[in-house]
Amino acid sequence: MTRFHPEDTVAISRPRREESRACFRLTVELGPDEGDVFQVDGAAPSAVLIGTSEACSIRLRDPEVSRRHASVELSRGDLRLRDLNSTNGTTVDGIRAVEVLLRGGEQLKLGATTLRVERDVQSSPVAIPKVAAFGALLGGSLAMRRLYPICQRLAESDVPLVIEGETGTGKEALAEAIHAASPRANGPFVVFDCTAVPDSLIESALFGHEKGAFTGAVSSRPGVFEEAHKGTLLIDEIGDLDKSLQSKLLRAIQKSEVRRLGGQGWVKVDARVIAATRRDLDKEVQAGRFRDDLFFRLAVARIALPPLRERQEDIEALARHFWAMYGGKTGSFPSHLLDRFNSHPWPGNVRELANTIARLVALGDMAEHASLFLQPGAVPKDDGAGDGGDFIAQVVEQNLTLAEARDHILREFERQYVIHLLDLHGGDATRAAAASGIGERYLRMIRARIRRA
Repeated sequence: MTRFHPEDTVAISRPRREESRACFRLTVELGPDEGDVFQVDGAAPSAVLIGTSEACSIRLRDPEVSRRHASVELSRGDLRLRDLNSTNGTTVDGIRAVEVLLRGGEQLKLGATTLRVERDVQSSPVAIPKVAAFGALLGGSLAMRRLYPICQRLAESDVPLVIEGETGTGKEALAEAIHAASPRANGPFVVFDCTAVPDSLIESALFGHEKGAFTGAVSSRPGVFEEAHKGTLLIDEIGDLDKSLQSKLLRAIQKSEVRRLGGQGWVKVDARVIAATRRDLDKEVQAGRFRDDLFFRLAVARIALPPLRERQEDIEALARHFWAMYGGKTGSFPSHLLDRFNSHPWPGNVRELANTIARLVALGDMAEHASLFLQPGAVPKDDGAGDGGDFIAQVVEQNLTLAEARDHILREFERQYVIHLLDLHGGDATRAAAASGIGERYLRMIRARIRRA
């Protein structure tokens, strides 16, 4: 018997180099599923789960195997195996393993099941389009371009989708791009952020309420499911949703109907649901914080957006895009900063880059020379010129909070910068502001603060 991923499940990988050409087969040699063959290739999820749960792509019937026993994923041409804190552990060629890279030829043992790992070559790799964007999602790197064909397929379908990725990777932009390319494009695109609404109001925000349902409910109001009727509903940061509401959300998705708080009947809704999360939902399920059945219902398709540090080729194009978007002068993009951009780890990803460019457009040289145009904690080292390094060291030694220390350094920089600037222009604030690229009102505000000091 040969068993591959269900036809109604779209499985997507976090793209890396030439992984789309790699292919591994896992053959069950011993156990209740003896003879079954599972394939992991360039179309596999970012982490293919092995276990007895319905949410596992490699589902085993061995009672000694945990519900989420282990995971495998392609990693630079090899197969990375991780044990997910299973009850009976995972061994590779007789050695207990927590995490290991497999190259083919190994024998795995999970519970009473033995699997043979074999390397193969994918015969028909997916063609990678030569485009630099999918709708509003920008990126011409190989890591991003590999996602675009599957994004287009998902846009044409109506299956639930989970978009995973670190904060700031563009999950909302991708969801909106999929909506815009879908048959639902003329319908509403509604975003609900689970972290932006107080816990006591989330149920009402999701499903709506009738007049008098609770104190303050002076009128009836539809929830986001009804607002997204005939369109798409993005549930952002779904990993933060309280578990007590997850069963109600599951029913709404399964039955396509909701009941308002204080209401008597059910309201039919037709909305495609896309969920986004910065959390590892596999681990959240394993820890008991996220319902297994809700995960299984949502993760019919999964896309893992790569962090910006894994798509460095996109940094310059994104920076120039944000420069134009925030009103930077044509031809004045600070190309000399690209080396610093490329060496920065971008923990806030594309959002951090956008904010950095916004500060540069707003403050000009002030932001750049203050070395504060990168996220806090990523300030480049002082080059030793002048006494700026000594001042920074003095501030650091005061053991202030990061925000307080940053404010001290910025205020001192602004003081020195404006004094020097006004000296150069004979005290003329209008000419000084024009030469520096900052607003005259802002410059005068700093000068007034200096005089008061």
